[in-house]
Amino acid sequence: MGDEEDTGKPRVLQMVRAEGADKSCVTFVLHNEDHTLGNSLRYMIMKDPEVEFCGYSITHPSESKINFRIQTKGGLSALEVFQKGLEELTDVCQHVLSKFEASMEAYKAQKDVNME
Repeated sequence: MGDEEDTGKPRVLQMVRAEGADKSCVTFVLHNEDHTLGNSLRYMIMKDPEVEFCGYSITHPSESKINFRIQTKGGLSALEVFQKGLEELTDVCQHVLSKFEASMEAYKAQKDVNME
């Protein structure tokens, strides 16, 4: 079936772990993603003191997927760290969006006052 799951939907995320490896070292394959998510997520995950290594690579310029590797010190699994990084990145994006929207409203209100 290629890059589709049983549901017929394209895959978004795959988890690849070497045979015999523990849960502290995992490679995630993120489909339809690029440096925008890869670098920002890597930054968020590297801030965690439990993380020993985190990096990503673009497989090929003609493919829109990244290999995202996480290795922890063993206290947390790579999956837990990955989920935590995604949640923290979402929180940062929500914060930026709310500040932007508040600034736009303040600008519009100021512009309306100046127009009168």
